[in-house]
Amino acid sequence: MISAALNDRLTRIGPGTPAGAVLRQYWQPAALVDELAHGPLVPVNLMGERLVLVQGDQPHLATRFVAPDEPPTHYPASDEIEIDEGGPTYPVDIRAGAVWAYLGEGAPPPFPNFDCFRAPETHVFAFKGLWECNWLQALEIGIDPAHASFLHRFLEDEDPSEGYGRQFRDKAGTTEIPMTKLLRDYPRPDIQVDDTDYGLKITALRHMEDGRTHVRVTNQIFPDAICIPMSREMTITQWHVPVDDVTTYWFTVFTSFDKPVNKDLMREQRLKEHRLPDYAPLKNRANDYQYDPEEQARLTYTGMGLDINVHDQWAVEGMGAIQDRTQEHLGRSDVAIIRYRRLLRRAMDALETGEAGLPMQDADAAMIRGPLSNDAIGDTADWETASHQADLARRSTCPWDATV
Repeated sequence: MISAALNDRLTRIGPGTPAGAVLRQYWQPAALVDELAHGPLVPVNLMGERLVLVQGDQPHLATRFVAPDEPPTHYPASDEIEIDEGGPTYPVDIRAGAVWAYLGEGAPPPFPNFDCFRAPETHVFAFKGLWECNWLQALEIGIDPAHASFLHRFLEDEDPSEGYGRQFRDKAGTTEIPMTKLLRDYPRPDIQVDDTDYGLKITALRHMEDGRTHVRVTNQIFPDAICIPMSREMTITQWHVPVDDVTTYWFTVFTSFDKPVNKDLMREQRLKEHRLPDYAPLKNRANDYQYDPEEQARLTYTGMGLDINVHDQWAVEGMGAIQDRTQEHLGRSDVAIIRYRRLLRRAMDALETGEAGLPMQDADAAMIRGPLSNDAIGDTADWETASHQADLARRSTCPWDATV
């Protein structure tokens, strides 16, 4: 457990806060490219600031006037927006299906050479969703490898080829074993966490009775993103961007190492689960996330459908707007969460004292590639080789330059 003062320090993100200062030193997704079609002025609420995306020769974020009682996810019409001509402006960049903003001091850093930024537009798809909770708990569920064995437990193994949101319905590696069965049968993995230039590499090892080990590699990309495998052919890189202290957007970039993505289909599938214009999920606290006890008895652990985003949403929103960490008791499976909080605290301290030490900022961005993010099965004595070989095999047949 931690003190209430430290919990506030880790979670509050408005201007002038320690965590907010760290988040502002990195590019953050502010809008989807899809949203640019709404007009030359696109409202953006980001890290406690009411902003507007101004399109033109030099796109930028500007401060806008708002009514005092405007909710953080309200999207006024363009003709209702007033721009504060004397307020700050922020640079933006457009890539991987999203509009990225830099709200920090000084010149913005270069983008790292991640797969989601290297892949051509034909092989990436971006989407977002709104969660009614603080950004930190939204991030922390994604760096807990053990939670998938429980929260995303499916009671049947079936072909996921046409499904949406069934990230754990694939086969593991190149074997015939469904991920669903692996997660059910081995719910308590050994977890290793390694420091990297971009944040943390998280390896979950599920040792099987036949002398083999299932290796699942995920990543924490500092300060507020994760990269995880969706299938053998696709990864998910997901940012958890604060709207304010109690509301968060997850921005996901799907990256295909195989065929071009069907953006129309992926968008259509996800818009069936979200409303526009604020991308709020249709399953939410107000309708009990459409919980179905019959489904819970025969198909899923939560009884809330096959979309794992809903499972995560229920879990993180259920902690309250800002999780009370003074009452938590972290355990063996929380090692990545513990390591991440230490990393965040060091970064906040470094900014306050003017010292170097921000992850990625002191490295050559062009050399930060990948990251490795996949599922593999190999001999327990040499699981690391099996994981790397699976990653290299996927990259070797990729139609775009995915070499590392």
